[in-house]
Amino acid sequence: MPHRPAVRRPLVWFVPSLLAGLVAAVVVHPVAARQPSATAEPAAADGLVVPPLPQGTPEQLLEFVAGLMPPKAQPKSREEAMTYLRDVAGVSVQAADTILAAVKPADPLYAKAAMLKLESLMRLSQFGDEQAAADMQKFAGVLATSPVPELAMEAKRLKIVGDAQAMFSEEKFDAAPALVAQMADLMKAAPGDQKTAMLAMQLASAFEQIPDGEEVAATALKTFGPILESSPDPKIKELGESFAGKLRLLELPGKPMEISGALLDGTPFNQKSLAGKVVLVDFWATWCGPCVAEIPNMLEQYEKYHAKGFEVVGISLDEEKEKVDAFVAEHKIPWPIIYVGKGWQDPTAQFYGISGIPQLILIGRDGNVITLNARGKKLGERLADLFKDGG
Repeated sequence: MPHRPAVRRPLVWFVPSLLAGLVAAVVVHPVAARQPSATAEPAAADGLVVPPLPQGTPEQLLEFVAGLMPPKAQPKSREEAMTYLRDVAGVSVQAADTILAAVKPADPLYAKAAMLKLESLMRLSQFGDEQAAADMQKFAGVLATSPVPELAMEAKRLKIVGDAQAMFSEEKFDAAPALVAQMADLMKAAPGDQKTAMLAMQLASAFEQIPDGEEVAATALKTFGPILESSPDPKIKELGESFAGKLRLLELPGKPMEISGALLDGTPFNQKSLAGKVVLVDFWATWCGPCVAEIPNMLEQYEKYHAKGFEVVGISLDEEKEKVDAFVAEHKIPWPIIYVGKGWQDPTAQFYGISGIPQLILIGRDGNVITLNARGKKLGERLADLFKDGG
């Protein structure tokens, strides 16, 4: 079965995903949502086109760039939306360079243009423009010492983003510990900065995507959590507290897992009933496409090994019981489903900081977790090993 990306809790994700959000915004944005601008006319007879940079004062150039988003015409496809966004970023860099050459660093317009250039270079780098990525890193390094605090902080954040993007694209994950330390220093310098806190969350989550990256992700959580919890900002403090749950999850292998809640019929779930069995715990929801896609494989393995001591426990993150009941009946799900009706606020999901589903956790006969990644063919491989020689 092909691997499908998990559905993530609507909180945050690593910065490159901003590009997907922008594409979605362009594609669904109503054409009439904003009055036409006299300086930007990206709509053309043959499609959505970004006009060339006009001549004008720094103020006029900033107004021109601002007038490009959202577009005045609905793109006909995702590809057209992507092209438009890339071209907006390109002309924005041109506008920023023109302004930066015309004003002095003490001018407030300099900071606006510098920020525009940083963000636009980052966007171009997300499109795979290696030169833009290199330019962003170089420019961020220059601006990191800016006397404008907001600009310096943004430059330092994007420097980390650039380093992280390079690490993931080159798959040189030995650089991860240094990136954790770099992020921690930035957090300590700005304990009340929400953007920095959210980037730390994104970075820690991104580390989980590294093959066998649980250890470095746990290191990030252990490092970032106390810093966030000591923040004077209540929202940042709350984010730090959520790291404790995620850390519990990453440190589960080799340890027992606590499961609580009520089943669909309202009876309390009895974890002791799992004693001596190999158990797959599945955090899922009926609205989660990748979760549903895992069901046939789980049913196949259940039929193959249930009589030998294999059990599945589903923990539904749905909020409408009727939909869960209907799904279980339609797909003839034979295993117990825990349903609390609180969505992402399910107590067990909260306790383990579940932020993406499906999350499939395999537990051995001794009650200790074997792996946090039992999706697709990995589940079959693990079970075949556990039940070899007939049991």
